[in-house]
Amino acid sequence: MEIQKEFDLTVVPTEGEIDAPSSARKNLCLSVIESDIKNETSFRELDMILTQYLETLSKRKKYHIGYPTNMHYEHHATLAPLLQFHLNNFGDPFAQHPTDFHSKDFEVAVLDWFAQLWEIEKNEYWGYITSGGTEGNLHGLLVGRELLPSGILYASKDSHYSIFKAARLYRMELQTINTLVNGEIDYEDLQSKLLVNKNKPAIININIGTTFKGAIDDLDFVIQTLENCGYSNDNYYIHCDAALCGLILPFIKHAKKITFKKPIGSISISGHKFLGCPMPCGIQITRKTYVSTHSKIEYINSTDATISGSRNGFTPIFLWYCLSKKGHARLQQDSITCIENARYLKDRLLEAGISVMLNEFSITVVFERPCDHKFVGRWNLCCLRGMAHVVVMPGITRETIDGFFKDLMQERKRWFQDGKTQPPCLADEFGSQNCICSHNKMHN
Repeated sequence: MEIQKEFDLTVVPTEGEIDAPSSARKNLCLSVIESDIKNETSFRELDMILTQYLETLSKRKKYHIGYPTNMHYEHHATLAPLLQFHLNNFGDPFAQHPTDFHSKDFEVAVLDWFAQLWEIEKNEYWGYITSGGTEGNLHGLLVGRELLPSGILYASKDSHYSIFKAARLYRMELQTINTLVNGEIDYEDLQSKLLVNKNKPAIININIGTTFKGAIDDLDFVIQTLENCGYSNDNYYIHCDAALCGLILPFIKHAKKITFKKPIGSISISGHKFLGCPMPCGIQITRKTYVSTHSKIEYINSTDATISGSRNGFTPIFLWYCLSKKGHARLQQDSITCIENARYLKDRLLEAGISVMLNEFSITVVFERPCDHKFVGRWNLCCLRGMAHVVVMPGITRETIDGFFKDLMQERKRWFQDGKTQPPCLADEFGSQNCICSHNKMHN
């Protein structure tokens, strides 16, 4: 379906602002101010600190390109009046709440939307809105552990750190799987370890966008590998960590589907990443039959089905409002635009002779690590060994990309002006086909 481009509400920095990036934000070194109720000076000091803090964040917003947070939303003013209430969604979202001050109505609406997206019937799923991707992963793997108590957790080494945290918390036996050079799970290594441990069930974490390289594991191939190794459907559980790409792939042609029509156990995404929300949050959905054993807690009149007790009642409303404003059409437009802009950045870096990698359907552009930590801090870059990455989120425009590129090229002249310092070889990190120095060696 052809999606018409909508008017872009992004506030684009002026040429002067882009040409002169601000320095990284410094810690404020604050202390709590003891207010004097008879002296309004202390109250004015509070307001001044908050005003300065707001100005700093506003100024730094356009340089936040290294971490997957979507700050491109305009509905904060509309929803601000809700802050006069305490909204607590403790307990099961589908259970009657004992107080008036909750937003479970909005929470269930959001969950229904994602259930439909991931193709599971309303009466067949259970889920809740979490504090973020980590809680979603903790819950998904807990469900797998409860279903298969003797199961071994299989996770690629490029998985999010919360996966390994879950293994420690739940005392699960862990098999760490190697990754391919692009960050995808090594299917041969997975198969060999599954065959060695055939006497135990398998609990597998699938990455729908790895943390650093944005790699997407092939869910269909993992399922086929399990079947080839002799695992029946009731002897494995698959959790899909779709924190970033879970709202991109469904709207891209030719991308493989994440769906409960396949034999998976749970899916979690982060709400503050691609969709956008002013506070960290996430969505976790599993099959309803998997959570039927939780105990009833009388004083909250609900079952103890979530990881956390009290839950933020504001996030469901923000997510509901954002989904309603965007709908499938705007989300598809955002997905296409971000992928196109990621390719644009990759092409610019490549043309400038900079080693760079971009996975298919990914918005995470990986390239050689800048030499100057001040430059890294200025652009909020995320770094790992000799690599850095930019996550091209909604709101990161071509103008922002051009400003970053121009600043990078100016700094590189300074870094490498002596002729002795050379960019790092990244052939082992993300493949010789993406490493400039390996290209040069082959051509020479």
